[in-house]
Amino acid sequence: MTFTKTNNREYSRRFPNVWDNIFNDFDRAFGQPAVTSNIPANVVETEEAFHLELSAPGRNKDLFTLNLEEGLLTIGYTEPKATEEKTALKFVRKEFGVKSFKRSFSLDDKVDADNIQAKYEDGLLKILLPKKAIVKPQTKQITVL
Repeated sequence: MTFTKTNNREYSRRFPNVWDNIFNDFDRAFGQPAVTSNIPANVVETEEAFHLELSAPGRNKDLFTLNLEEGLLTIGYTEPKATEEKTALKFVRKEFGVKSFKRSFSLDDKVDADNIQAKYEDGLLKILLPKKAIVKPQTKQITVL
């Protein structure tokens, strides 16, 4: 079975990846890692908590940062600067790469900020945002004398 990708846009044949190359070269030229915010996320609400999952394969779990400040949860990952190693390999094309990212989520008053938990497994950063216990008003039966 053969997979074929076609692109019918005329300019793409004349200028392949021009915009991608310009922005990537700009970041490399100034020594700044490219920080993106396009890491895909899923949010699921259950009765007990919100479950937040970020797809971030190939990362080191010790380099994630989670900060909560004034109801804003900021999740970041900063890739350390790679040291250039002498290698006999000559890449013709290199698409693998891990970039730094930062995403922010606004939390409402329902979230119990003291019990937020996070774990990284199988390329997913899973964050548990438990809801605060709702105090239901107690009903009391009053007898008439």
